[in-house]
Amino acid sequence: MAALGALLAVGCSGDRGSPAPGGADSQRGVPVAIDGESPFRYPPVLYDRGVEGEVRLRLFVDALGRVRAESTRVVSSSGTPAFDSAAVAGAARLRFAPARRDGQPVGVAFLQPVVFRRSAGLGGQPHPRAGP
Repeated sequence: MAALGALLAVGCSGDRGSPAPGGADSQRGVPVAIDGESPFRYPPVLYDRGVEGEVRLRLFVDALGRVRAESTRVVSSSGTPAFDSAAVAGAARLRFAPARRDGQPVGVAFLQPVVFRRSAGLGGQPHPRAGP
């Protein structure tokens, strides 16, 4: 099923900037994902076989919150080329609120894990937002 998803791990690492006093959002050093649903598709053959994996991507998100696809790189492979390809393809469809420094939107590079885990929804059918 092409509609199967993967978990976009919410933690990311890289250039985080300095947290603002009192946690003010205007000093956010990393972009914040604003997707409603995961854009990552679990390769159906791997899902059916029970194969799971994690890919770590390097993404660059510009000051408008767009992923610059040409800068996306696999920095830690899952060891399964189909997961790596699915992660890169899904990353191009991600949407972000841009990172901010001194209240201004800025482009930043960061590391983003993408986790492919099987999960069953109601009736044993694959859940479209599979997670750990």
